[in-house]
Amino acid sequence: MFIDKVKLKLKAGNGGDGLVAFRREKYVPLGGPSGGDGGKGGSIIFEVDTNKSTLLDLRYEKQITARNGEKGKNSKMHGESAPDVIVKVPSGTIVKDAQTGELLADLTEANERAIICKGGKGGKGNQHFATSRNSAPEYAKMGEAGESREVIVELKLLADVGLVGFPSVGKSTLLSVVSKAKPEIADYPFTTLKPQLGLVRVKDGYSFVMADLPGLIEGAADGKGLGHEFLKHIERCRVILHVVDMGANDGRDPLNDYEIINNELEKYPVNLRKRPQIVVANKMDLDDALDNLARFKAKYPDVEVFETTTIIHEGLDDVLFRLEALLKETPAFPIYDEDKSKEEIVYKFEPVNDEFEVVNEGNGVFRVEGEKIERLFAKVNFKDDDSVLRFSRALSKMRVDDALRAKGCKDGDRVYIKDYGFDFVDEE
Repeated sequence: MFIDKVKLKLKAGNGGDGLVAFRREKYVPLGGPSGGDGGKGGSIIFEVDTNKSTLLDLRYEKQITARNGEKGKNSKMHGESAPDVIVKVPSGTIVKDAQTGELLADLTEANERAIICKGGKGGKGNQHFATSRNSAPEYAKMGEAGESREVIVELKLLADVGLVGFPSVGKSTLLSVVSKAKPEIADYPFTTLKPQLGLVRVKDGYSFVMADLPGLIEGAADGKGLGHEFLKHIERCRVILHVVDMGANDGRDPLNDYEIINNELEKYPVNLRKRPQIVVANKMDLDDALDNLARFKAKYPDVEVFETTTIIHEGLDDVLFRLEALLKETPAFPIYDEDKSKEEIVYKFEPVNDEFEVVNEGNGVFRVEGEKIERLFAKVNFKDDDSVLRFSRALSKMRVDDALRAKGCKDGDRVYIKDYGFDFVDEE
């Protein structure tokens, strides 16, 4: 079964908490703090496995979770770090954030890796907080929370040449003749239900990968037919081989077919008409083929056309040599829109606090948000007064109280950080 798109929930492991402990040996007076650090939480890493060709293994994986790191131990010993979770995917896989659409990874090389969710750091044990004023701290940091996100994992085949054209024009036959691929071949539409890859070797020794994609129809770029699901696989192809049935054995007009397919390629979000394209005029052994070819050349005099009869292997050498020449001069195309980063932006001066943001939710309720402040919050042990005091000092140093007052927060109002609420005490 060919699966090329799955949605997953990922949760990296939390870091282990630091330990509060003291040396109690009989002959070591005032042994001091000896709490060890917590171990690192496991990360979730995607890795290319060249033995895979589909995302089938991930189809039934609703959520992937890494283990948490262990807590710190006595005698200043670290807790054990959790192992990373390695998710094996085929070459050509991209990973996007399901909410923002941000491209997180584009995995194309063998054994290439990308950390998609990073495990949390372990908290520090109380051995790190001993000072001349407090030689026996009863305080340790909690481990950081591991990252979590929902992602879309999508496979976009790594092929150099993509075969396009209406159903039953001879694409599968062409691929079977020029490579060792064994696609299903029959005289009915939509024989090809999943992309097929074949390694093509030219007579001079040059080789490349060709992909036979399910037949397109009019409206494919808008979601009609089978082609819409597989147009994305052409995105990585550097050259498009457009197969046209010049024999018109099924009653369609080859010129009309050619226009419809190119319109669909142009309408696709990643404009596939930018790819170099050559036309294969197939089934030239049929009665009307020569007349249709003459009409085609008259209407499109600048289009490069190669006459073939793939079923008897006729005319294919010239096609392969031309593909070789185009591939040698055509660079890879990006699969994401680079122009977005070049859009004109009007910058206005606005004082922005990168560490946190205060939101007035009304009715005397305020919320403090921000990556740094939430990271600090995750380390607080609210059962330990020293830990709470340190967190309070950190908030004061970041001038959170001033930001709350600026937003209208008054004495007694309710302030939330994540799910934890406390009353604001205005000491001014």
